[in-house]
Amino acid sequence: MTMHKSGFVNIVGNPNVGKSTLMNTLVGERISIITSKAQTTRHRIMGIVNGEDFQIVYSDTPGVLKPNYKLQESMLGFSTSALKDADILLYVTDTVEKGMKNSDFVEKVKKQQAPVLLIINKIDLTDQQKLEALVAQWKEILPDAEIIPISAANKFNVDYVLKRIKDLLPECPPYFEKDALTDKPARFFVTEIIREKILTNYDREIPYAVEVVVESFKESDDLIRINAVINVERDTQKGIIIGKGGNMLKKVGTEARKDIEAFFGKKVFLEMFVKVEKDWRNKELKLKSFGYDADI
Repeated sequence: MTMHKSGFVNIVGNPNVGKSTLMNTLVGERISIITSKAQTTRHRIMGIVNGEDFQIVYSDTPGVLKPNYKLQESMLGFSTSALKDADILLYVTDTVEKGMKNSDFVEKVKKQQAPVLLIINKIDLTDQQKLEALVAQWKEILPDAEIIPISAANKFNVDYVLKRIKDLLPECPPYFEKDALTDKPARFFVTEIIREKILTNYDREIPYAVEVVVESFKESDDLIRINAVINVERDTQKGIIIGKGGNMLKKVGTEARKDIEAFFGKKVFLEMFVKVEKDWRNKELKLKSFGYDADI
């Protein structure tokens, strides 16, 4: 009889290198929000992949940033805690990243007991010569890591990453029910979808001054009724979010509703309000109520 293997695979790295794209490709569901703006992932998200004799629990962490306000301190807390409970660590970089960002975090990765797979993403944006130089550079920085070049967006070599993860998983019974897809509740995905639409529809600092809270989520057989509040820090931001005659809020609502319907596979009635919550990013109690409380 074959032994069952289970383990936590934690994905870390700098903003915008493709961690969320990689996780979504590995999990096969669009769990983490992906946009081109840095700092889109704010919570550790667990995507769970089950096979007959294995269970892989993925966590996708915020990009590693030097904190300059309370929210980012909490986000860095999530990334650092990801190092502590990993059975396998995927350190994601790409062919675009310049120089050594966050060398102190890389030092922590070096001290890892768990095996490290160093994933060089976006190889479709470079050539063979530059890639070889990059591989050599990373071999010096993280000599114990196994280096795997991939293109997550083109799904190139991702199946090999999955094979290596399965090889390295420890023998262990499953941590979660075998039909689990993620440890996050349904309303978490609603907030992430709405937030993604805000990130893609507004410029400058607006998206980062926004937090979405789902106040009610009522599901019947053929309909989900959702009430969501978009918290901003200032009245001027509230005006921008709503837009002229409410047109921007309506656009975000329509786009979000379509994605939420696709995610849950049923009709959705979505109502959204905008509220000013002054300076929420620096207030610890508010951050805790929004769910940013890493166990570190």
